[in-house]
Amino acid sequence: MAARTPLSPAARAEPVLPTVAGMDLGLTGHTALITGADSGIGWHTARLLLAEGARVALTDVGAGRLQEAAERLGAGEDRLVAVAADLTDPDAVQRLQREVPPRLGDPDVLVHCAGVTGAQGLFHEIDEDGWRSTLDTDFLAAVRVVRAFLDPMRAKGWGRIVLVASEDAQQPYVDELPYSAAKAALLNLTKGLSKTYASEGVLVNAVSPAFIATPMTDAVMEERAQQDGTSVEQAISTFLDEDRPFMELKRRGDPDEVASVIAFLVSERASFVNGSNYRVDSGSVATI
Repeated sequence: MAARTPLSPAARAEPVLPTVAGMDLGLTGHTALITGADSGIGWHTARLLLAEGARVALTDVGAGRLQEAAERLGAGEDRLVAVAADLTDPDAVQRLQREVPPRLGDPDVLVHCAGVTGAQGLFHEIDEDGWRSTLDTDFLAAVRVVRAFLDPMRAKGWGRIVLVASEDAQQPYVDELPYSAAKAALLNLTKGLSKTYASEGVLVNAVSPAFIATPMTDAVMEERAQQDGTSVEQAISTFLDEDRPFMELKRRGDPDEVASVIAFLVSERASFVNGSNYRVDSGSVATI
């Protein structure tokens, strides 16, 4: 077996960051809560929303990594806070609900990025605990966090919620059915919430990425490389050819490419967008 090859700049989760210029999305004065924010799509979304003038609360399960992520963003405590929370624990979600508003105000923007690959294998190989843990993290966590922060948006008469789903929601893969089912449930939740609360000024949408350069896909590609005895770059190439043939750009996406869509959806510019699912997938979902 070949030695493990470090990720190259083209393959790693945190690419060299371009300068962020504001897009005038009308987010100055708004407060955003971003889950799954210590890396990947969540962190890049935080970076864009800060550039647009928003106050941002970051949350993720690990306090140490979360604090490091906040420090890399470089904003002051009046605009950025980090509160660790395990969203599978209802008490932790309630603690998050208590701690964020006194420091930044009630969030009127919620971006739910938190998720895991979860139990993998063919259907007959995955036990009940695998299904429960995956659904708890990838679906019920979203239910909990929306329930915790929805009412202040309703009272204000303005809110934006974006749930990060996946291409798997519409194009399930046989070796990760719990993840696929959870992401499909997120799309259904998105549509249901959008029908319930739009009349109160709260708009709800979803974003479905495919194979983005994040720590989660890094881990999958590193494992593939070890199994195949190849470099990570070769693992990515063969994965694209064999498992994601409709990704026409033939590369992993950059987290900023997803964050830019999220930033639009939570902004004043998206005032007529509700109940939609934006695919950021290089064409990976093969159907219309």
